[in-house]
Amino acid sequence: MWFSSSRREPGSAEPSDDAPSPPSPRRSSQPHGYSLRISSSDPHPHPQSSRNRALASAIAAAATSASSACDLGGGCGASGGGGLLSWIFSARAARADEGKQAGADWDAHGLPVTHTPVPLSRLDGRKRYKVSELDFLDRRARDHASDAGKNPLFDDVAALRPGGVYTRSQLLGWLEAMTSSGLFEQLSLQGKPNPDGTLALTVSYAETIWPGAAERLKCVNVGLMAPPDAGPDEDMTEREKMDYNRRQDRDYQQRIRSAKRCILPESVREEVLGMVKKQGKLTAGVLQKIRGRIEKWYHDEGFVCALVQHFGNLDTEEIVCEVVEGDITRVEYQFHDKLENIVEGNTHIAVIDRELPQQLRPGHIYSTGAGKQALKRINSLALFSSIEVNPRPDETKEGGIVVEIKLKEHEQKSAEASIQPGGTVSFEHRNISGLNRSLTGYVKSSNLLNPQDDLSFKLEYAHPYLDGVEDSSRNRRFKASCFNVKKLSPVFVAGPNMDEAPPVWVDRVGFKATITESFTRQSKFTYGLVVEEIKTRGQDNYICTHGSRVLPSGALSMDGPPTTFSGTGVDRMAFLQANITRDNTEFVNGATIGDRYIFQLDQGLGIGSKNPFFNRHQLSVTKFINLNKKDNGAGKPPPAVLAIHGRYAGCVGDLPSYDAFAIGGPHSVRGYGMGELGASRNLLEVATELRVPITVKNRQTQVYAFAEHGTDLGSSKDVKGNPTEFFHRAGHGSSYGLGVKLGTVRAEYAVDHNAGTGAFFLRFGERF
Repeated sequence: MWFSSSRREPGSAEPSDDAPSPPSPRRSSQPHGYSLRISSSDPHPHPQSSRNRALASAIAAAATSASSACDLGGGCGASGGGGLLSWIFSARAARADEGKQAGADWDAHGLPVTHTPVPLSRLDGRKRYKVSELDFLDRRARDHASDAGKNPLFDDVAALRPGGVYTRSQLLGWLEAMTSSGLFEQLSLQGKPNPDGTLALTVSYAETIWPGAAERLKCVNVGLMAPPDAGPDEDMTEREKMDYNRRQDRDYQQRIRSAKRCILPESVREEVLGMVKKQGKLTAGVLQKIRGRIEKWYHDEGFVCALVQHFGNLDTEEIVCEVVEGDITRVEYQFHDKLENIVEGNTHIAVIDRELPQQLRPGHIYSTGAGKQALKRINSLALFSSIEVNPRPDETKEGGIVVEIKLKEHEQKSAEASIQPGGTVSFEHRNISGLNRSLTGYVKSSNLLNPQDDLSFKLEYAHPYLDGVEDSSRNRRFKASCFNVKKLSPVFVAGPNMDEAPPVWVDRVGFKATITESFTRQSKFTYGLVVEEIKTRGQDNYICTHGSRVLPSGALSMDGPPTTFSGTGVDRMAFLQANITRDNTEFVNGATIGDRYIFQLDQGLGIGSKNPFFNRHQLSVTKFINLNKKDNGAGKPPPAVLAIHGRYAGCVGDLPSYDAFAIGGPHSVRGYGMGELGASRNLLEVATELRVPITVKNRQTQVYAFAEHGTDLGSSKDVKGNPTEFFHRAGHGSSYGLGVKLGTVRAEYAVDHNAGTGAFFLRFGERF
């Protein structure tokens, strides 16, 4: 590809004899005839247009230079720089480089070693010449700039570099592409023979200068517009050419008026105009800087398929910058098997399509941010073992982008068993009928051959898209499960000044059916019905009706609080359950930032043992504050975070002892055992934690300090049998301490403020 210009400054010197003649000047489709445009320099153009080749080159370069974005499904995540000449040479200079290998054999030039430069015409077309030096000479400034990076016109000369080996035809091809680019009014290439048989090349140039005084910049998106004609035919008469140019001028004005406005912010436009005013004139080098700054903004914002295609009106007060922003024309899905063969997938396309963010649909500009968001959402379906979200040029619509999503599905059915003789048997049937419905289950026991009352199981059916896959106005999901779970109760545990009390296990078997409705990605509402039978058992696995404790004499007191509402050790009940969650948290370089609200309500229906009727409610609020305002970005350190947490819970009506709110433990008040502070009808917990990032062996982790307090608000006495008093617990307590996070493990030292003693703890997962 090359940039074409219809103008040569009057009186300028012609290129030297060794340079190929530039194409005949052609009037551009501009009102005043001055422009800079990307067009094809290939005499045998490929079926794919030059604009699409530029898009493909940009996408490939972006994908190579930002593997992290590609790993996340962003498709391409180019850095903002981009090289203009890498596009200029994508057609011709790429062919000039064919067959050249690093360290390939080369031929000595065989020329007399003199200080006089040698034109390319004197080189032997059969030899391969090694370039030892590459020098650039500005004819106007007479400034040698051996470092090509000093001049933006030569910021990407990968096709010609010191140490490379070239034939004469390859050097002439490079020179022809550069001469045809429109960046230069004069350009020549000469070599100086060195005693070691290599050549020192000198590129002598004079960049193009336009006479306009730019005061405004108009940036338009021409991505899906048909490109203008390259110019009049050579066999046209002068009259026909004049009519053609007038017609092209009108068409160009209409094209610019009908083009969409770019998303480039006004601050960048003003910065670009400042670059022109600072330079005092409009040159090819200034346009290079403008192009680089504009594309850098696009790429930094994730619009990595955007490229500047053309500058127009270069001799007027308003420069027109035409940009191909990367408009999405369609989304394609491909299913692959383990051998990467394209197959027909089981999943309905509508199931995947509803997860795409709006920014990744046709009519929007492709961005890596939207690609990552799509990857995250599709991955949340848990249907695929591999997901790729990649852009590619649209072969049917020049300048358009096709978002290609490649998927590998999980096996639909799976089963596992572990028997020794205790263990687990589990099974899973995913994606039933291709609609993401699933049936899962497991059975656990310490002795599967003789489970008796030690058996626990769960069978669950999930049915998403309750209102239909096509209807995204209400995103409701139905779930039904049968379960049997057994857990140690934290209500019937001894206080710190007592001998350990005999444990009480709570065994629940029942049925639960819920509907979850997602209002937004951050908010959801779950409501449903729970019917269950609860049995309380002692350590010998028999029914236990009352809690017990060890007396000072060593005897066992059996007159403790009743373990069930009925007093028989067995309760049956039905209640409605609702949960509202709003989670606005996000990860900033691995640290959680934002806020989370959870409200849960259990409403007894008066059905079951002694007709229990109650209202249990809980509210939890957690805020994570970014203290040093760190921004999210690859390679950036995580911020320091202040976490503030509060939880209130209460119950009105009948309250079985096993459902009393336990205070103390790793998720209540740290530094105490589960339920060590008491069991209450109402509770209030507050906590704060300061997290500071540190680096350990080149890995980021956190150290933190915390302080917590929990109280029963004086409600422990209202729990039947008052288990808090019976087991000599305080009903309130505070703690503080330090910790370090090691992966998923938290190593903490916490001080029990009630006793004034401290201890080390190892915890898994997050506190909040």
